[in-house]
Amino acid sequence: MTQRTYLDDFLRGRIIGCLECVRTQLEVSEELEISQSVISKLWQRFQDDGNMSRRYNTGCPRVTRPNEYRYLAVTAKNNRRSTSSDLSRQRSSANRTIVSRQTLSDSLVILVYLLVNLSDVFHLYTTHCRLQLVWSREHALWTPQQWAFVMFSNESRFSL
Repeated sequence: MTQRTYLDDFLRGRIIGCLECVRTQLEVSEELEISQSVISKLWQRFQDDGNMSRRYNTGCPRVTRPNEYRYLAVTAKNNRRSTSSDLSRQRSSANRTIVSRQTLSDSLVILVYLLVNLSDVFHLYTTHCRLQLVWSREHALWTPQQWAFVMFSNESRFSL
């Protein structure tokens, strides 16, 4: 089987035409030297919505693979003061592929989001919600001078 990047319109039409003439997918696959799975997917999509055109594809292909996230996490964890530019240079020398600083920065944001331990998050129960509502209704008519003496601590504990 030859390696193709995509099927052109003529070849897609030829495949659909052969299949509509009651030929098997295996016969068409061997004749055109195309993988049977490609023919099967094209035929299934044609039967589902009558569309045989190429699907719309946006953007560049991803450079960072899921297994590279682990390498990135270990590297960032070992040297917490390294910048995304430093990590980009390290990854380029290790893998011989160029990754932009912004891509690595986005990947680190995704990593941090995925690595957050959700068990550490404080969950609000119905009693908490009810108490917050009561508190907000009691303080709804406060003036700006009264609010000047309030410090919001983002649920952190301070010892004064």
